[in-house]
Amino acid sequence: MNEHPDCALVRRAYQLFTAGDLDALSALMTADVTHHVPGDNQRSGHYKGLDECVRLYRDWGRPDGSSKSIDLETLITDGRGRVVSVHRYTARNADGSRSFSMKAGNIFTLVGGKISDIDECVEDLEAFDAYWR
Repeated sequence: MNEHPDCALVRRAYQLFTAGDLDALSALMTADVTHHVPGDNQRSGHYKGLDECVRLYRDWGRPDGSSKSIDLETLITDGRGRVVSVHRYTARNADGSRSFSMKAGNIFTLVGGKISDIDECVEDLEAFDAYWR
């Protein structure tokens, strides 16, 4: 079975994000991309535009002694510019006092072969909020 081009683009975005290659990741996104982060914590909100989204990703990956990982499990598409991802999201802060490991996912909207919108979803919103407070 061949991977749908929309899924291949999102898979590539995951690879670039986890590798920290934000310049290459940026090339896969529209200038007006929006990333919606759920919850009630310091990361929650709507990040509008490429610069704000890249700043969000840079902050997430900044070396601060914590460990965070995202392991992609599944991609599905409707073939009309929407891709849903499911991944394992694990995080532990530097002193080990806060952590979580949960399934999470994103709903991607693609326009013109680029990512234009990302809705982030998490399995345990309370644990997500507690970690990022």
